[in-house]
Amino acid sequence: MTLLTRQDPATGHPVARAGRPRGRRWKRYPTWKFYAFVSPWVIGCLALTAVPMGYALLLSFTDFDGLSGNWRWVGLDNYTTAFHDPVVWASLRRTGLYALIAVPLSLAGGLGLALLLNQRLRAMGVFRTIFYLPSVVPVVATALMFKLVFDRDTGLVNGILAWVGIDAVPWLIDPHAFTILIMLSLWGLGGGMVIFLAGLQAIPAELLEAASVDGAGPLRRFWHITLPVLSPMIFFQLVLTLITTLQTLVQPLLLAPAVSGGAGGGATDATHVQQGDFLYMVNVYAQFFSYQKYGYGAALLWILFLVILAVTAVVLRSSTSWVHYEVDQDGSEQ
Repeated sequence: MTLLTRQDPATGHPVARAGRPRGRRWKRYPTWKFYAFVSPWVIGCLALTAVPMGYALLLSFTDFDGLSGNWRWVGLDNYTTAFHDPVVWASLRRTGLYALIAVPLSLAGGLGLALLLNQRLRAMGVFRTIFYLPSVVPVVATALMFKLVFDRDTGLVNGILAWVGIDAVPWLIDPHAFTILIMLSLWGLGGGMVIFLAGLQAIPAELLEAASVDGAGPLRRFWHITLPVLSPMIFFQLVLTLITTLQTLVQPLLLAPAVSGGAGGGATDATHVQQGDFLYMVNVYAQFFSYQKYGYGAALLWILFLVILAVTAVVLRSSTSWVHYEVDQDGSEQ
């Protein structure tokens, strides 16, 4: 039983009164219960991540073709071949260019939409929903929609151009194919918009008002207050978007022009993807399913893993100079 004090309204002196007994502390769980709770994640990580990665690493040292049981241990030959393969370097450069264009545009577009929709206007929730909906559409449906819209013969865009007297443009063929791929990557800006919008609404209004009183204009408030506050979210979006962009595969395959006699209009044949859309993962897909080089394809996947790991490490290293947190790493407030 604990004693609490209160002030007597008549005399003004503190008076002791009985309080509620404190609850008993949580009884410590046995160790086996902890492992029982984390076991689903551990089993899933081992079965769906660690084991497949180990198997792919093993395959990368063989010439396995995915069909026959006759395979040889070739050591580092697959990695040496990849290092001297001009197709690998060309696809890697194209993927890097795609990331350099798509990632900044995605971040800037999501932040721009968030700034535009961070207004206190009537029916603003409806506009936010409209801009967010494209991000929940499956990527396969989105790619097929783009293919229908930009088709040379029956596409909506060329139909509009023909109506105003302009000849049809082969949008899905080089050199326009890469532009359509960039446009497709910007279709789902609503996901990033929601994250940035939450960050904008968490900025204290008093902070912006104080900066405005001190004479800071909209651009200075955005540069010195909004961006530093949003920097952790920008960092999160940058890493996530960068990793996703470097692994782009489905969009180039589905945007490939139709092949006569091919199932799915050529969507599953990587050899018919336009050169402008022939990204690194498309080359990996072709090695696996078009050329039956499973060992070589596994080596390419591990090379991409190391590239993504290195790029992510560089971004993480640079974050110390431009990402600002409310609490420092030692736990003290900034």
